[in-house]
Amino acid sequence: MPVSPDELNQLRQQIDGIDSQLVELLARRAEITAKVGQYKSQVGLPIYVPERETELIAKRRAEAEQQNVSPVLVEDLLRRIMRESYHTQNVDYLCTNPQIKKIVVIGGAGALGSIFVDMFKRSGYSVELLEQNDWPNADGILNDAGLVLVAVPIKLTESIISRLKNLPVDCVLVDITSTKQKPLAAMMAAHKGPVLGLHPMFGPDVSSMVKQVVVVCHGRHAQQYEWLLQQIRIWGAILQQTTAKEHDDAMVFIQVMRHFCSFVFGSHLASENPNLKQLISLSSPIYRLELAMVGRLFAQDPALYADIIFDNKDSVALLSEFSVKFNQALALVESNNKDEFIKQFFKIGSWFGDYSKQCLVDSKKLLLKANDDRSLSGDC
Repeated sequence: MPVSPDELNQLRQQIDGIDSQLVELLARRAEITAKVGQYKSQVGLPIYVPERETELIAKRRAEAEQQNVSPVLVEDLLRRIMRESYHTQNVDYLCTNPQIKKIVVIGGAGALGSIFVDMFKRSGYSVELLEQNDWPNADGILNDAGLVLVAVPIKLTESIISRLKNLPVDCVLVDITSTKQKPLAAMMAAHKGPVLGLHPMFGPDVSSMVKQVVVVCHGRHAQQYEWLLQQIRIWGAILQQTTAKEHDDAMVFIQVMRHFCSFVFGSHLASENPNLKQLISLSSPIYRLELAMVGRLFAQDPALYADIIFDNKDSVALLSEFSVKFNQALALVESNNKDEFIKQFFKIGSWFGDYSKQCLVDSKKLLLKANDDRSLSGDC
């Protein structure tokens, strides 16, 4: 029999009651995870422990299957809840090297530098900033520094490093620039003490370092900056170690090519001037995500992306080769050569291998989230 309006209202009231219980449970969980965060900060445990997260999700998925609940739904909910939990644990941290008298962050007032300033302070370090107008007093600011972190734009990094010739011999000199070979060489030349190159693979809009990747390029006297790497692990970041050359070679594909393609895509859209709101309203979740990534680029500092694209020595060669590939693919369309297109499609798919299948699974999760967030107005 069909449900009557009164029965429907009663069912909705039951759902409302259950939802209220969920909110209460989430509040209780947040209280507990905050206490867990306090304990971790006292003993120096990292905020993010992959093994614990994997174990927890596996158990809850098994329980979901036993109760005829979608394990995918349970995992999605848990991952979102855990992401919030990491933020509630994101308070103060154990200081891994209390002997450090002070840390100086050059460019610490900038967007990315300020994140490190905040994290160092919350880890109990004394932090001073050295900005453009502070250089007349640089000797006093740098005196007794146990760590100097260079967090300035790419185009200024090497010139700033060249001014750091009188650092304490045991001071750790670090940069967080998105290129590594030239800054690392400049630091090795300017400072005889421990040197380290880092590249945080995130922007200034992150709410925490949990699960964020930080690339590590070793310089000199690694044992003297191991405390810093451990500190970053405690903050929840994932460290990926590589050489400076390997890093820069990879960044041509990860950063230069991706940002340049987004720039050209955005440029073409702007010149063609289609109705942007209509594009968004008519698009599938995958295109909305792609469009969002392009739009995101133009909401940020153009000088930063100009430096990333123009300052990599391999940019012109790779982008020129990409242009050749683009024109070759266009020629297939112009000549209506579908057979060759399909042949190349399979060849490229073979190169991606099983990773393409994993991408299909991972992207499906992103697309479901994008579809959930679709607004009636069609805004991004």
